[in-house]
Amino acid sequence: MKVPIFQIDAFTSALFTGNPAAVCPLEQWLPDALLQKIAAENNLAETAYFVRSESGYHLRWFTPVVEVDLCGHATLAAAWVIMNELDRKAVSVSFQSRGGPLSVSRRGDIYTLDFPASMPERLAPNPQLEEALGSPIVELWGARDYVAVLASEQAVRSVKPSMEKLKGLDRFAVIVTAPGQDYDCVSRFFAPAAGVDEDPVTGSAHCTLAPFWAARLNRNPIRAFQASSRGGEVHCEVLGDRVLLSGTAVKFLEGTINLE
Repeated sequence: MKVPIFQIDAFTSALFTGNPAAVCPLEQWLPDALLQKIAAENNLAETAYFVRSESGYHLRWFTPVVEVDLCGHATLAAAWVIMNELDRKAVSVSFQSRGGPLSVSRRGDIYTLDFPASMPERLAPNPQLEEALGSPIVELWGARDYVAVLASEQAVRSVKPSMEKLKGLDRFAVIVTAPGQDYDCVSRFFAPAAGVDEDPVTGSAHCTLAPFWAARLNRNPIRAFQASSRGGEVHCEVLGDRVLLSGTAVKFLEGTINLE
């Protein structure tokens, strides 16, 4: 059996930046254990798989160690493959996923993801998390992930967390964030328990960051930057219980996985 594979750099217009995702279009679903093995072999933050359905596509995402409920950059990457490789006349695509119904539309080179918003709630101080981050936390919030507000953009850029200590925390991931100098906000994202020490650009994190910073700054839409070593820009607009996340993507490679 041979499976096509693409690797797409998402939330960027330049190769070797943004967040790389593997995308595998499938005729039908393979066993979950095999999907997980392929993702582990790819060793990227996420591998996306999709199968055509009556209403669009059924989409799933795997890190090297687990299947996840929501992933922005790999959704953008999957939509890019569909609209540039499989159906070049398409200007939008609908997905069904563990994270609910999702859609991606295209205008020129800009792709806009329609995702669920997830406003965080204020939490009590967490000394264990502060110790794991090795940086003072000004405010702590939480949704799916911890949201640790730090003192400045420089504090976000310079944080060096203990991945072993972060693995012991009780949420999926930790987002560190602060107001930006050239952007409305900056962030970084750590999910070592899910097999991703630091994710370069995390669409799902902006489902929380967008409503948080839009409310705090009284500004909508907002421009966000994820300050990983690769870096990536996300334009965010909050529409009630949904968030529109916009960005670009470029193809790095395409090939074939040999499962024989």
